[in-house]
Amino acid sequence: MQQIEAFTAEGIVSGAIEQPSALRDGLETEQPIDVDGATWYPIAGGSAEPRRRVHLESDELLVLCPDAQDLPIHAAWHQVELDLGPYRISAELPTLPGFDPGRALARPGGPFILLRDVRVELIERPDAGRVERPCAYVNRYAVERVAADIDLGFYFPGARFLTPAGQPLA
Repeated sequence: MQQIEAFTAEGIVSGAIEQPSALRDGLETEQPIDVDGATWYPIAGGSAEPRRRVHLESDELLVLCPDAQDLPIHAAWHQVELDLGPYRISAELPTLPGFDPGRALARPGGPFILLRDVRVELIERPDAGRVERPCAYVNRYAVERVAADIDLGFYFPGARFLTPAGQPLA
């Protein structure tokens, strides 16, 4: 069993999942996950609700934080800010050393992108605080806005891209 936190559009679920292979492999198959011994934290307010099991379809997952993850060793890390659903994510995204976005042949192959030093906050309620985790998987197809110092169009199709200063890319 692996402990996780799953951020959805309606709230956050915390609990354990049965994962026979690596978590990333499970996410790549886009199969639903069942979170056992779960606690549900609604975004709309209210108290946490203990639940025996929460069933999540892969397209419901916006952000998934595992309890442990092996991060790439030889990676160049780029600061990114992402908006997806009700959340704003500030984190670092790994690329291979020498990555040139305009000439790169390697593209993300699955629906989730690994990030490190992750900070999650509610866009509409920044006063509600933030969650900080060592790493997270982000549903790259749910990302609506990206602010980064490099072109990440292949990483987040359909997103609006801004420079770090908040200006749209030309």
